[in-house]
Amino acid sequence: MVETQAPELSVVVAIIDGGDCLRDFLRAALAFADAPAHEIIVPYDQTCPEVPAMQAEFPAVRFLDMGHVATGHPVTTEAGRHELYDRRKSFGLKAARGRYLAILEDRGHPRADWARAVVDLHKETGAAVVGGAIECREPAGALNWTFYVTDFSQYGLPVRTGPATWISDVNVSYTREALEATKDLWTERYHEPIVHEALMARGDTLWLSDRVVIFHGRPKTPLGYMIHERFHWGRLFGHIRTMTMSEGQRWKYILLSPLIPPVLWLRHGMTQRRKGRGMRYLRALPYVMILTTAWTAGEVWGYITRRP
Repeated sequence: MVETQAPELSVVVAIIDGGDCLRDFLRAALAFADAPAHEIIVPYDQTCPEVPAMQAEFPAVRFLDMGHVATGHPVTTEAGRHELYDRRKSFGLKAARGRYLAILEDRGHPRADWARAVVDLHKETGAAVVGGAIECREPAGALNWTFYVTDFSQYGLPVRTGPATWISDVNVSYTREALEATKDLWTERYHEPIVHEALMARGDTLWLSDRVVIFHGRPKTPLGYMIHERFHWGRLFGHIRTMTMSEGQRWKYILLSPLIPPVLWLRHGMTQRRKGRGMRYLRALPYVMILTTAWTAGEVWGYITRRP
């Protein structure tokens, strides 16, 4: 709930699906157990017309009106939508008042002990960044489970606790000092690979833990839309990576790109087998092959064009 003094934890909620998905998320977040003093921040813009009416329903939440947000691509495109997601996160982080600042998405419902675990882990480890496990929210059909696997396979329970080089921005928190030190990198658009690489370069620790758990799910989505989405999100990822890689690395990824999908199929399969979901993975393998190929094609196009 919102405190009159600066809270210990600020939770920035990125609207991805909005509507009932956002309502369900807020109900979960407002039911934290043994929570530290915290605030929940929901930045919204002109593309979220249903959000202002929620303020009366959730008076403990800080809803921040961003007004009209100009984007480089139309907001009807995947590139434009993703830019809005990035700008919402940046806007929320700049408004956050807490000692620790976290980002969640309305698709990722936090476990009841999430807030307490985040703050405790920052204090116990001294880590600049704390991230956690991402479980699939059940029940999930084959296609939605495939989406979860191809995006978050490595973060499913059990996860290895300790220093990490990759932490997902759908379940992440920072010390205020770490974000202030990198503010020039995220003040307009937040991209976690760039922020995390900069923090690691200055010697900060990223800490992954199985105590910080969210349950991720999305509305039922047609395969055709997911293919389109995977291509464009992969393209953005490739574009972001070119910002920090050398020309030689860029060409290495381009030339080796035909090998990426088979490597991903094998890696995802081994990960799911270790987690006891090997048969479920085999049943979903045709979808996995389609979505990873779409993502890889987009990622490589991002390397080639250097554009989102």
